[in-house]
Amino acid sequence: MHNANSSPSAPQHPPAAKVKGVLRETIETVGLSVLLAFGLRTFVAEARYIPSESMLPTLEINDRLIIDKLSYDFGQPQRGDIVVFRPPAALGQTDAFIKRLVALPSDVVEVKDGQLFINGEPQYEPYIAAQPDYEYGPVTVPPNSYLVLGDNRNRSFDSHAWGFLPEDHLIGRAVFRFWPLDRLGNLD
Repeated sequence: MHNANSSPSAPQHPPAAKVKGVLRETIETVGLSVLLAFGLRTFVAEARYIPSESMLPTLEINDRLIIDKLSYDFGQPQRGDIVVFRPPAALGQTDAFIKRLVALPSDVVEVKDGQLFINGEPQYEPYIAAQPDYEYGPVTVPPNSYLVLGDNRNRSFDSHAWGFLPEDHLIGRAVFRFWPLDRLGNLD
């Protein structure tokens, strides 16, 4: 019982509504993915690379890092944190900097005889490239500010050259190196 009006070999085309539904679903998925990626990068974490030797030997040129942007929303920066921040406007720089946070608000900082002193106490810094060949301070870190220095103290453009870092310039804390693979790991 074959109906002469129907052709079994005629191609079947999906209804226009089905095509529109698939297209809409694809656009929504891609849009949500872009929104989530942007949100994660803006508010949670982002990848950064090291462009200079100011943090040698801890961080090498072209190291790739994950920056935690949430931890300072729930806690205070600590001495020894490796922080990423917007440089003070007076420097005329737009690229983010990365340095080690060495002094907190109200700390008295001094560099003398190749040694960093915080509140009169010499600091143990096994991570620096060499002892500083400059004198600095004593200075008191003002409220809502920090003092940051590169681990390569003698080749770092940092607080000893340009002053204190305002708290609202902090972007986040470097927590993990993901490249190169042979140096993969936490930055504690």
